[in-house]
Amino acid sequence: MTLQRSDGWALPGNRWDLLADFEPDSPPSISVIVAHYEQPSQLARTLRALDRQRHPAELLEIIVVDDGSREPPQVPGHVHLIRQDDLGFRLAAARNRGAAAARNDVLVFLDADTAPEPDYLRRLSRLPALTWDAVTVGRRRHADLTPLDPAADVELEGPRHLLPHPAWLADAYGASGDLLRVDSRSYRYVIGAVIACTQRFFAETGGFDESFTRYGGEDWEWAYRAWLNGAVLAHVPDAVAWHDGPDSAGRGDSLAGKNDEAIRLAELIPVPSSRGRGLPSTRADIAVTVPTGDLSAGQRFITLDSMLAAVPGAAVVEADGGFASETRAATDGDAGAAERLDPARLDPARLDRVRFDRVRLDVIVERAVRVEPGSLDDALAAIDGDAFSEVIIRATDGEMLIRVASRRARSRLDRWGGDARLPTLDLTAAGIQRLSEEPDVEAYLGGW
Repeated sequence: MTLQRSDGWALPGNRWDLLADFEPDSPPSISVIVAHYEQPSQLARTLRALDRQRHPAELLEIIVVDDGSREPPQVPGHVHLIRQDDLGFRLAAARNRGAAAARNDVLVFLDADTAPEPDYLRRLSRLPALTWDAVTVGRRRHADLTPLDPAADVELEGPRHLLPHPAWLADAYGASGDLLRVDSRSYRYVIGAVIACTQRFFAETGGFDESFTRYGGEDWEWAYRAWLNGAVLAHVPDAVAWHDGPDSAGRGDSLAGKNDEAIRLAELIPVPSSRGRGLPSTRADIAVTVPTGDLSAGQRFITLDSMLAAVPGAAVVEADGGFASETRAATDGDAGAAERLDPARLDPARLDRVRFDRVRLDVIVERAVRVEPGSLDDALAAIDGDAFSEVIIRATDGEMLIRVASRRARSRLDRWGGDARLPTLDLTAAGIQRLSEEPDVEAYLGGW
């Protein structure tokens, strides 16, 4: 079900397919933000490709943000040029500066070495124009364009000089139905050089994290926050842009560099298969809330201990809204913060905000329970797949024991109201024991 409102179409979950046959009533206004550094020939090709777009010129703004090239790039008079000092690799900052200067409704981010085909803007902007919290990613193809005249038509020359594409990315788009089916790891398929979203939604996310000062990762970190904030993710395969040169795997980028990126993202994206396996993250993936009253010390201990053992990546939130004490160093959650925070000099409330600023799921414990390892796996998997907003786990007599709620679904509900509501799944407890009487903590710990 979809419902058209004055500010766009409300969709349940990630169901962009419900708008597959719709077009905006009128073309949206678009600001294209092109990030550049020492790429004059590639920039010339990309700007010519933008001038050939099948989109009304009066609704198109082109902004080039130069990340400190030795000489300013040459751009036509209708292109807005912004320059920033060469203080290292500052792609995130460049994109943010371009977005801040943009005057139009839809933002399209390109890199100077990525030239779009003539229908690119029209196709990539369709969904954001229909529903303002959509984030679309185009199809980035690879070709050896460097020897060619920048005035050559990329849609003709790209296929003639084709380079291998990353098979893992194509496989992921195929398996997910072009990101129709998403989960907490789908951020990996959002490529910063070919994305679009509305100015309004970009502002909601806080922009790219400017603490990224080395190549790679800033797009995935932003995409995860966008997904967490309820973005409708969609791959648009017929919105094609040509990257001059091979994919990073074809360039032989250093493994050490990729490791630096993965380690940085492990701190910022605390979901399974992104965070460390044993090393504790500075951020909680799941917030566990337990009742503060009517629990004995033994009931509370076993409830918390068994829950945290069953749900790696979780942290405890006090039921009165206060956060459990943490003393580890944390990275600032605000986009643009570059330094590590010193917990010895950090206000506890500030530390807790950082600790809980990427929470994906809330687990609300309604009764004292003992949770066996693996007994929550089905509930967590069901809600991560974007099909349900909440999972309720009940005892065999129907009493509610645990609720698992999606922060992403809550963001969409807050934004669109009941028009974006997802169903609730009811499950019967298996491996979850209600602690109605005083438990034996020693026996629990000893395993007898």
